[in-house]
Amino acid sequence: MPSLKNNHITLSIVSHGQLSLVCNLLRDLQKFELLETSIILTINIQEELSALKEFRNLPITIIQNNQPKGFGENHNSAFEARKCDFFVIINPDIRIGEFNKIALLGPFQDAGIGAIAPLVLSPAGHTEDSARRFPSLTRLIKRTVFGKREPDYAWNDKPIDVDWVAGMFVVYRSAAFEGIGGFDPRYFMYMEDADICLRLKRAGWRTVLQPACSVVHDARRASRRSLRHLRWHLASAFRFLFL
Repeated sequence: MPSLKNNHITLSIVSHGQLSLVCNLLRDLQKFELLETSIILTINIQEELSALKEFRNLPITIIQNNQPKGFGENHNSAFEARKCDFFVIINPDIRIGEFNKIALLGPFQDAGIGAIAPLVLSPAGHTEDSARRFPSLTRLIKRTVFGKREPDYAWNDKPIDVDWVAGMFVVYRSAAFEGIGGFDPRYFMYMEDADICLRLKRAGWRTVLQPACSVVHDARRASRRSLRHLRWHLASAFRFLFL
């Protein structure tokens, strides 16, 4: 593989009425030297975009949807819009204090790795359980009914292989992402991250947690407050487990 410094990265961000959060994320990105980096911002529902004038110095391409699309379908469209060596999906509620491209992408020197995620921290600095073993009915009941959310893995400062990583911030090797057809658009929201990692594994690719890098997740937990989001969550869980 050529030097990681020369590989092109595309960052894909989707706003669903979350432009204030997106602006916070873009301010973080303004602090870094984004060489060989492009940003695709997808506006999923109608929003006032004047706040984006602040970020004219960033390499942003804006996609405005005529009607809302699901999580995976939006990121698939962003991937098609800008070919790259590595494709990064980032939630609007992520904050980035440091962007060490070489450390984050370093594990990709292993040709068998298809996806890498950094450690995800809460705003209070606690480690979130973003790297997990594949869902099962028993595991989902323990998490949702009994609130058992202990980490599935232990790590030090070295990359470790995991079953799947939550889709707040994930870097995909483009060849792997394209080879399995990207996200399954039948998952409108939730569980598409577990599904893509399962399909990567079946295709011979590994998913890795890189604890040498971290991001902060200002979690909104919409499925706990909205019946519509809860229905999406349950429908996606049913699809993953039984279909």
